[in-house]
Amino acid sequence: MKIYELVRKNRSYRRFNESVRLGYDELIALVDLARHSASGTNRQALKYLLYNRVEDCNRIYPYTRWAGFLKDWDGPEEGERPSAYIIILGDKSIADNYFVDHGIAAQSILLGATEMGYGGCMIASVDRKGLINEIGLPEQFEILLIVALGKPVEKVVIEDIKDNKYEYWRDKNKVHHVPKRTLEELIINL
Repeated sequence: MKIYELVRKNRSYRRFNESVRLGYDELIALVDLARHSASGTNRQALKYLLYNRVEDCNRIYPYTRWAGFLKDWDGPEEGERPSAYIIILGDKSIADNYFVDHGIAAQSILLGATEMGYGGCMIASVDRKGLINEIGLPEQFEILLIVALGKPVEKVVIEDIKDNKYEYWRDKNKVHHVPKRTLEELIINL
């Protein structure tokens, strides 16, 4: 898959076929992509927790918050939840500023997942305190992002923003619509 196609196919998926499980080796391969990505001052202060067992995914899910613009949706139902998670941590013993490293790492992970036939969603809205207690995370680490992964079951449609309305939404057929600004609006010296 060419990079243009890969980026366009990589969407924030929030509904999955929960019965399709990512293998642990696949999760390791995705973190290897993140490991080879850029790192501010090359400190490489990110660490990762990998989860793909049903019982672990069920422990993590309650601490995640999904799709803030979809006010009447509490997140994926049972059977449509992620089948794997990669929790991106900052290691405070290495650095106290992670710059944008976790965003770069998450994008690399998601592009790799897309190439493998999976999809995912970066989740920054997390009950961090609750999850830290649940998984027993040592104090030297902080949760920066969760990447939820699985086999997508939803259709995501990209469309141009109209009237500056950038909120994503779902139609009656559960098609997820994502407005994007046009190139003419983004490139100011075009």
